[in-house]
Amino acid sequence: MKSRLQRSLALCAVVLTAVTAAPPVVAASKETIAMSVGRLLEEGHYTRQKLNEEISKKFLQSYLELLDFSHLFFTQQDVDALNTKYANSIAGDVLLGTLKPAYEIYALYTKRVDDRVAKIKELLKQPIDFKSNATVELSRQKSPWPKDEAEADQLWRGRITNELLQEHLSEHPIEPAPQLVARRYDRLARNVHEQDKDEQIKLFLDALAQAYDPHSEYLSKADMKNFSINMGLSLVGIGAMLRSEDGYAKIESLVPGGPAQLDGRLKVGDRITAVAQGQADYVDVREMRLDKVVEMIRGKKGTRVRLLAIPSDATDPSRRKNVELVRDEIKLKDQEARADIIMKKDENGDPIKLGWLTLPSFYADMDRHQKSTTRDVLALLKRLKKENIAGLVIDLRRNGGGSLEEALSLTGLFLKSGPIVQTKDYNGSIRISSDPDPGIAYSGPLIVLTSRQSASASEIFAAALQDYGRAVIVGDKNTFGKGTVQTILPIGRFASLLGSHSDEDGALKLTIQKFYRVAGGSTQLHGVASDIVLPSLSDLPEFGEGALKNALVYDEVTKAKYTKWSDNHSLFVDQLRGRSEERVKNDAEFHYVMEDIDRLRHKMDENRISLNEDARKKELQDDKLRKEMRSKERLARNQEEPRIYRLTLDTVDKPNLQLIMYPGKLAEAKKNGVSPKVDPEAASDADSELTSGGREGDSKEPTIDPERDETLNILTDLVDLSRGPKTASTNH
Repeated sequence: MKSRLQRSLALCAVVLTAVTAAPPVVAASKETIAMSVGRLLEEGHYTRQKLNEEISKKFLQSYLELLDFSHLFFTQQDVDALNTKYANSIAGDVLLGTLKPAYEIYALYTKRVDDRVAKIKELLKQPIDFKSNATVELSRQKSPWPKDEAEADQLWRGRITNELLQEHLSEHPIEPAPQLVARRYDRLARNVHEQDKDEQIKLFLDALAQAYDPHSEYLSKADMKNFSINMGLSLVGIGAMLRSEDGYAKIESLVPGGPAQLDGRLKVGDRITAVAQGQADYVDVREMRLDKVVEMIRGKKGTRVRLLAIPSDATDPSRRKNVELVRDEIKLKDQEARADIIMKKDENGDPIKLGWLTLPSFYADMDRHQKSTTRDVLALLKRLKKENIAGLVIDLRRNGGGSLEEALSLTGLFLKSGPIVQTKDYNGSIRISSDPDPGIAYSGPLIVLTSRQSASASEIFAAALQDYGRAVIVGDKNTFGKGTVQTILPIGRFASLLGSHSDEDGALKLTIQKFYRVAGGSTQLHGVASDIVLPSLSDLPEFGEGALKNALVYDEVTKAKYTKWSDNHSLFVDQLRGRSEERVKNDAEFHYVMEDIDRLRHKMDENRISLNEDARKKELQDDKLRKEMRSKERLARNQEEPRIYRLTLDTVDKPNLQLIMYPGKLAEAKKNGVSPKVDPEAASDADSELTSGGREGDSKEPTIDPERDETLNILTDLVDLSRGPKTASTNH
């Protein structure tokens, strides 16, 4: 419920301007802070929308949903009464410094929680029937509030039955289900009562900011501390950004280079249900305050933490995975660009050498100018060219963005010159940002691999190369779709005009601009569409900007003047797509992915789960059998593996490179009866026992990643087509 700052995907680099030292002053009152936030939203947000009745209605809805995400505690009668009282005036009250609505609504919520917890405890004393044919909704985020108390009682009966059945079926029971569920709701009630007035106002002002767009938010003093830790890129933990959703700590993003991302078993969308320190017993964390969960997961470097999580692709929330991680300090070095040199054979059996550049983020050391994505990639490119690669893939699948300046200069390494991105502010003024360097570092065949997790700066980079006709975009149907720019405004600076000035007042993260492609369209909502789409479990609209409430609309601006990559450099997109579709159709790994997508899509559309124990057991057993069958099929297949050499910034100038995969390794693994390691982006059973953990490549285990393999096939085709028609030599 607490840290909405973790919603963002590490977007534009934000510089916090230093404030001249001044004598300490008393923090502003809550009323003054609220008035300042209201004024800043009206006068500073991209939309410049006044705090009128339209915003009032959105504001009230946002506040009710931040409190009651699953529409279970309030009834429609409550909501109607609150709308009658506040819907037209609550935003105006903020401008007047009137916070009575915040406290009154929170007090009603507290009463509803207390009443419901008392009823749940009575319900837990009754026998529960796991043999009925009843079902319950999986997600109630979009469902209406129950019309009255009687309907709420019925909904809760199904919900509690499901929670008991989940714990009953779990392979990792923590304690008897009734006691566990009772303790969980006691914790919820305690958390609600522990929220002091500062925290209530934090939530209230968050709701106001999010009525404007999902990336604007009020940051309390505690949030600002966390923000500084995250921007510093040196925190000890597992490297997972969490947010609260329906009582769970849900993984919003994984920090590149962090223990969780390197291990590969935790994924975006997984929900953490329990946490254990070392070999101690698990502690249930459902309905626990998010800051408490974060505190349990963080810890000293080198210590172990165990997590029980519901996989993001689980069709049954009874399914759990047990992930043990070693906490480590997450430094910028772990997020550096790296490259692979891949030796494989083309369709004629001839050897071909390809480059693969993995870019976890667009990083920059803003203070000391010691780190630069562009400088690092340039060093890797020089070595790749020296190795005579025939083509290059830039992998942005897990790249949530970063520095805009680095995105511009990096794009320039692959283009001669010209505009890269257009930025529009609230008054329609458009600024064109161009390639800062007329030179070009690499002019060969190029593919950019993306996913729904590719956001912001990644989208600017991919969009520019697509608009120029410089690269083929491969991956999910679209990237994330975040085309907005945020800045951070310390509230104290503005509250001081009203008689106060203090860092205690927090800050407002405010959307101030939108990004546009050089071709005129925005990356907002639409993202960047792939030229060639590959099946992927992350390719669901629920994972994109469009799934966020109050997201800003898509629009277009005038096309910038730019010269496309020479007509002599055709990308052969139609031919490449046709060849790829044929291969994907006959690829067993992609068959697995497509089966899983269909099953997940059906479950999400149906949005219901059985409360019958036998039906649920059968579903879990089917999942287990499916994994075992796939494992056997993988071992039976005899596919030739490429030879892969790893290139890092530490080894870029060394004559000998680390061999991380080579032909025969898969055969050797099969011979020893070992299942191959499955990349986290492969099929859904990637989070099963097949994934043994460890940094990809370092273990020298063969890795199954169908997207990687097919992208290399597409690049091989592009290299072949770019060489032009083959003609027989003539002797004179």
